[in-house]
Amino acid sequence: MTLIKSISGIRGTIGGNIGDNLTPIDVVKFTTAFATFLLEKREPTDSPMRMVVGRDARISGDIVNRLVCSTLQSMGIDVIDLGLSTTPTTEMAVIQQKADGGIIITASHNPMQWNALKLLDRTGEFVSGAEAKRIVELTESDELSYATFDKLGSYQLYENAIQDHVDAILKLPLVNKNAIAKANFKVILDTVNSTGALALPVLLKALGVNDVTILNGEMNGVFAHNPEPIPENLAGICNAMSRSNYDVGFVVDPDVDRLAIVKEDGTLFVEENTLVAVADYVLQHTPGNTVSNLSSSRALKDVTDKYGKTYTPSAVGEVNVVEMMKATNAVIGGEGNGGVIYPELHYGRDALVGIALFLTYMAESKKSCSQIRALYPDYCIVKKKTELDSSVNLKDILAKIAQKYANYQVNTVDGVRVDFEDSWVHVRSSNTEPIMRIYAEALTPQIAENIANKLMGDIRELMA
Repeated sequence: MTLIKSISGIRGTIGGNIGDNLTPIDVVKFTTAFATFLLEKREPTDSPMRMVVGRDARISGDIVNRLVCSTLQSMGIDVIDLGLSTTPTTEMAVIQQKADGGIIITASHNPMQWNALKLLDRTGEFVSGAEAKRIVELTESDELSYATFDKLGSYQLYENAIQDHVDAILKLPLVNKNAIAKANFKVILDTVNSTGALALPVLLKALGVNDVTILNGEMNGVFAHNPEPIPENLAGICNAMSRSNYDVGFVVDPDVDRLAIVKEDGTLFVEENTLVAVADYVLQHTPGNTVSNLSSSRALKDVTDKYGKTYTPSAVGEVNVVEMMKATNAVIGGEGNGGVIYPELHYGRDALVGIALFLTYMAESKKSCSQIRALYPDYCIVKKKTELDSSVNLKDILAKIAQKYANYQVNTVDGVRVDFEDSWVHVRSSNTEPIMRIYAEALTPQIAENIANKLMGDIRELMA
């Protein structure tokens, strides 16, 4: 598997040959390049540079963590190691610890043989596309250097970062701890054998939720199912909910930046509606603009229109969503994959703040999950993917797709999205896997399926 270098980080499968997979040499090389990049940007100062490191519970995580921390120390950088943590917690810690940057060791929703380095700047946000390009260039440099023996960096294990994160969530005006506690919710979690099992119980206890059941709570990195929180992977929690009397179920991915919700009857809220519901609650109290990526449900636009504000789409990728949110002064945004970005807390996808805001919405409205879901359109989204052959000229294929559907509304900011009257389809290459993604949304599953299949047929025809 070739290493993937993108705005979503540097990731690959563990083991194998240098440069073809994520090996120890590649970890050291990319960590060195990132640290060099941050040192280039830093103003001259006598104090050492400080960096935060966190990781999910993958089997390879501990080894990669030690490689990253030792490499940073070898460059004269003081390391604040959070140990087992979450992506949003690590992002928050960069800000709270006044660090110069951070590295999150996680391959997010990818299967357990994968791992990755996600790179954060001093604001706790992912580096931009241009910055990522510079970092990749540095990995090929022969001029990278390390500190002398008397200038080596220090190491500190900091184990309170999750509590710091939760404390910041509790201070948000739109998080109503008293209402949640009074509602006496019964909650079930699927934490897919990673650090959600560490973070979510701390959050729920702080919110006054005392009746909590955890599925797949052993943090051993051996994922009980495909870790992407999409419908086909959530049968376990749905079955558990249908057999008992829970108010809501929450599912997260291994690094806890994506959130899927399960209704009280064991049916899916669907991850596309996580952001829609949280945005609806936020807009009720702080009307403003919204942003999601081009592969997300148009239901967010519908909700935003209801409050007389402006919805703007962005290219796929958290950094692209954040840039558009800042440009449009959005009060809430994110991605249809269950990623909620609430800038009142920080500019990063955060399942913890998503849970806190959703529980507050339930508690204050006195509505069940099913009643809240019924407030939004019954759009149906189909998500397909196909592996990419390195010989395929994807840019040329996408240009021909755009030309073929030129009579409709076409957006080519990221791949090609075509909007029809009551439906849309988006075709693009993945930032995190060597695949092409085809998403389609319509008023019925069959129409969405037909649209996605039509585009896949167009692509196969062009490839042939």
